[in-house]
Formats: sequence, structure tokens, C-alpha cells
Amino acid sequence: MAKASAEDLRKGFEEHLEQTKGHVQRLEKIFAALDENPKGKKCVGMEGLVKEGSEIMEEDFEDQVLDAALIAAAQRVEHYEIAAYGTVREFAKILGEAKHASLLEETLDEERETDEKLTDHAKEINAEANAEAPRRRARRIQIGSEETKACRIATALKQEFLTSESCAFTQGGNDLCTTI
Repeated sequence: MAKASAEDLRKGFEEHLEQTKGHVQRLEKIFAALDENPKGKKCVGMEGLVKEGSEIMEEDFEDQVLDAALIAAAQRVEHYEIAAYGTVREFAKILGEAKHASLLEETLDEERETDEKLTDHAKEINAEANAEAPRRRARRIQIGSEETKACRIATALKQEFLTSESCAFTQGGNDLCTTI
């Protein structure tokens, strides 16, 4: 994520990397207390999210568009981690492991905070990306403003998920939007 063009976004990624080292230390502490080995199966889901983020960094996007895509990739990772830490924390509570639950809660809070910071960055960067991106935007085909909004959303989703060039929104067999 060091490829981010916005300085504050790049700093945020670097800070979270440091914070993640604390997450690992907390997990190691929990495993040591349980006399368990912290090594386990490789997480294919997380591996896929990381691969997806790496592929985005290889794309030739303009700075703000790249930053917007990096934020989206990072938030997918954060949401995955939030789900995992939240589940494990609840298991710790049910098992009466209050100390472990507290450590997991601390990590969960940090992951949520990171997600909120990414959302704040996205609000600014997505607006910049929209203003500076090439005019390959959805154009209106004399349907109406609501369909045009749907086309803009579809175009943004296509750019984020790197899918096909045509709009998937149709009405009565007619495309509501096309790309230029």
C-alpha cells in the first residue's frame, strides 16, 4: 500500500502496519497463555484479498483513482479482520477468558478505527478521483436522473472491481448507460 499517492493515506497505511505488529504480539500472548502454537492453516480468504490489493497496485491508474482503489482493497481486508476478531473475542467471552477477550477487543477497536479512517480518506479521495479521472464516465441516454445516478454508481463499481466495459444496468433490454 506504499504506492498510495496521498501522503496522509500512505502514512496511515504505514501506521497501521506498525499497529498490526501489536496485534500479532497480543495474539502470541494469548496463544502462550493457552500453551498453544500460533501457527495454523493458511487463510485462503485473506490471501485472496491481499492478492487483489497487490493486483490493484500494478494497475496504471491516475493517482487519486489508484488511492481510491487501494482504500477499497484495504477496507475489504479490515472488514475481514473485524469479522474474525469479533468472532474470536466472543468465543473468548463464552469460554470465560476475560483477559483474552479484552486483548482481542483492543485489537478489534483498532481495526474499526482504521476502517473509519479509511472511510474518511475515501470521502475526500473519491471526490478527487471523480473530478480528475478520464471522462470514461457513464453518459445519460435520455432516461432520467435516477438511472444516470445508477450508471455512475455502476461505473464506479466497474472501476473498483476491474470488470467489463459495458454497464450491466438494463431496462426492457436497453442499456441505461454506456461508457465513453
